[in-house]
Amino acid sequence: MLKLDHVRVRRGRFTLKADFRLDAGAITAVIGPSGGGKSTLLGIIAGFVAPDAGRVLWGTDELTSLPPARRPVAIAFQDNNLFPHLDAFANVALGLRPSMKLSPDEKARVKRALERVGLAGLERRRPAALSGGQQSRVVLARLLMQDRPILLLDEPFAALGPARRHEMLDLVAGLAGDTGATVLMVTHDPADALRIAGQTIFVDEGSVHAPRMTRALLDAPPGALAAYLGPA
Repeated sequence: MLKLDHVRVRRGRFTLKADFRLDAGAITAVIGPSGGGKSTLLGIIAGFVAPDAGRVLWGTDELTSLPPARRPVAIAFQDNNLFPHLDAFANVALGLRPSMKLSPDEKARVKRALERVGLAGLERRRPAALSGGQQSRVVLARLLMQDRPILLLDEPFAALGPARRHEMLDLVAGLAGDTGATVLMVTHDPADALRIAGQTIFVDEGSVHAPRMTRALLDAPPGALAAYLGPA
């Protein structure tokens, strides 16, 4: 269980408040307007943003004061954060061992991760030689190598077209099912939430609303969400 217990963050005039819990293994979308606090919410969970009040809990373990590297969290950003001078194999290996001094068994794990995301045979290509969808697959393979129970996705597929984005969402759902990971996925597109997220959190002007079942929430959105989504 992931729990944000009466968390509050204040940055200048902006204040974010969050108080909710997610069951382990759930896939949850985070939706809302730009500047509303979606990335801040992920930053709190990842450890990049320190709350002014409240606690972040994973099961019975408190994460609030832990640095990012010691949290059970892996995160992917919109820009993919791949190293352009390294090939796909090396970019994925960084998720397992930053020194990239791998044992034979570890090299085999990296290879299996690339195969799992559909990149068999492309291990030696650098990011510039890969399509946008293939680069996103490298990112997911690296998350697999990190082997963390919480996956945070901050719009890593936003630059992809609908067909490629759907492929990546389905891949995320498959990987989460294989590993039992708890996934929070920031998106601006309600169709993304409907595709793989059983529940959705609406974030607007620093207010983090409690998770609700995605279909029910989008079929009958409350006022602020209805205004954000616009006419059906």
